[in-house]
Amino acid sequence: MSHEVPYDEGYLNMDLLRFTTAGSVDDGKSTLIGRLLYDSKNTFEDQIEAVEATSKKRGDENVNLALLTDGLRAEREQGITIDVAYRYFATPKRKFIIADTPGHIQYTRNMVTGASTANLAIILIDARTGVIEQTCRHAFIANLLRIRHVILAVNKMDLVDFSEERYNEIVSEFKEFASRLDNIVDMVAIPMSALHGDNVVDKSEKTPWYQGPTMLYHLETVYIGSDHNHVDARFPVQWVIRPHSDEHHDFRGYAGRVAGGVFKPGDDVLVQPSGFTTKIKSIESLDGPQEQAFAPLSCTMTLEDNIDISRGDMIVKANNPPKKDQDIEAMICWFSEEKDLQPRGKYYLRHTTKEVKAIVQEIKYKVNINTLHKIEDTSSFGLNEIGRVTIRTSSPLLYDSYRRNRQTGSFVLIDSQTNETVAAGMIV
Repeated sequence: MSHEVPYDEGYLNMDLLRFTTAGSVDDGKSTLIGRLLYDSKNTFEDQIEAVEATSKKRGDENVNLALLTDGLRAEREQGITIDVAYRYFATPKRKFIIADTPGHIQYTRNMVTGASTANLAIILIDARTGVIEQTCRHAFIANLLRIRHVILAVNKMDLVDFSEERYNEIVSEFKEFASRLDNIVDMVAIPMSALHGDNVVDKSEKTPWYQGPTMLYHLETVYIGSDHNHVDARFPVQWVIRPHSDEHHDFRGYAGRVAGGVFKPGDDVLVQPSGFTTKIKSIESLDGPQEQAFAPLSCTMTLEDNIDISRGDMIVKANNPPKKDQDIEAMICWFSEEKDLQPRGKYYLRHTTKEVKAIVQEIKYKVNINTLHKIEDTSSFGLNEIGRVTIRTSSPLLYDSYRRNRQTGSFVLIDSQTNETVAAGMIV
């Protein structure tokens, strides 16, 4: 028998990159995702055979890789509410989750939903049409959601004869728009043809003037370790564990997921909102006791002292606690088709593991996403609109700005009558 490490173990410990794709209708998004799956050998042979047969039947010149990813299109056309198709694939270097969202303006909320957990956004541009309004909107949303890494995929280069000049024109136009945004720190532009596979997984001979990486290579190697906040220690408590068994009679642990910073046994910690201080006794995870815990690890902490802690409380470090306030200012994206946002509207606000009642006090402005202009005299918000509001909560929230921490800086609003999620918010 061989004593090699089983494949699964290495696989489970592999780095995970979540990315989102955005492009307008015929930019070739489905073909691009199909090409990624096909060329990185992430498709089953029977799927490939079915796609080849269907392509032939339809009279397509090439194998239509879009068919690999178009299964959900039929459902999408029936108007399913917030539809984000998540696809999963892996290479020997990394695991990936793709959030594939539709690109039209009426799907802004889908894009916000799909991009909210992403580390990277692929923004597709058709080399023939160049930077259009939708490109700017996708970049704005990626920036709003603090996605630090962007791949500008200049697709359909085969239709402009792989012109270096055309490619440079598009990239400089996009950079000019992106310079008005403040969160995108790392932008890589790649000339490609998803249809023929140029620069998607394999380097293309048709772009000798392009010296950069292929798309898959960049996805495998982009460094995302610094995207989590490892400075501000934040541990929202999800669950208090009291087994009540004879064996663990006195055990009391606090389970949750680290939202920021690093925790170690022996650290002095502060429990908010009560303000009690204590020390961490131990940190347990599914893999046994841990020497340290940082985002996004799920774990259980035990503390030296017996303190009254419940779901919605937060364990932090005293030297930099989160802000604590009942009045917050936030950018929100409105999700509801049924109802518009009204000033003085009453909602439930869900933030980390806490839920409170909330009232929208004032609508400051809405943003015209295509021009970035602020629309100031506005009294309500409709579906897919984005803007800035002030909210008052029934009890104080423990939060950071979304810019500092995506976990402790985001929330959702829920309609108190219908229980529908009506908005996603990012605390300013």
